Amino acid sequence: MEKHSINGKTKKGTGGYSNITFKKETATRFRSYSKKFNKSHSDVLDGMIQYFKENNLDPFGEGTKIILDSIKKMERQMMKKFDRLIAIIKNMEKTSIRPTYEMVLILYEAYVKDGRKPKPEPIQIQEERIDFLEPRNSVPKTEHDRILKEFKDYKEHCNEMLQNVEKVEPMMGKPYLKINMGIGDFESLKHQLK
Repeated sequence: MEKHSINGKTKKGTGGYSNITFKKETATRFRSYSKKFNKSHSDVLDGMIQYFKENNLDPFGEGTKIILDSIKKMERQMMKKFDRLIAIIKNMEKTSIRPTYEMVLILYEAYVKDGRKPKPEPIQIQEERIDFLEPRNSVPKTEHDRILKEFKDYKEHCNEMLQNVEKVEPMMGKPYLKINMGIGDFESLKHQLK
């Protein structure tokens, strides 16, 4: 940029000045608009022209339509992102928050219904027996067969429960195991184990 000297003062500029004629009302409006930016009229006009060129805007035609279209496009993109966030939150609620809540609720209800704390049973020390050659306590065959059948039924029931266990890997947090069992089945199992 060249510097010109006027009455001993230097002024920045690219050259001389040129006159452009405007209507009085337009000139007044432009002067008041220029004051907002605290810049010279040339700088404000130059900035306006640069803005229109960079944004490919036509002040007399489709300029506002281009701006409105770009705003609508951004709005659509934001709504898609909000929809994705909502889907993530719903998935978290479905896969981790709700099952955890239901399990804690079931455990809490079982604790409240029980209402008492288990007492530790006293330890019984068996006396050493000298008659080790004599036959020890034996179980009759019918009792033995009944116990084996109960054990087999219990083992099958445990295998059925294991078939209903699935591994859940949430998007956030540690993986955990989930048992697909109705509340009625859970209450029945709890009653059987008492």
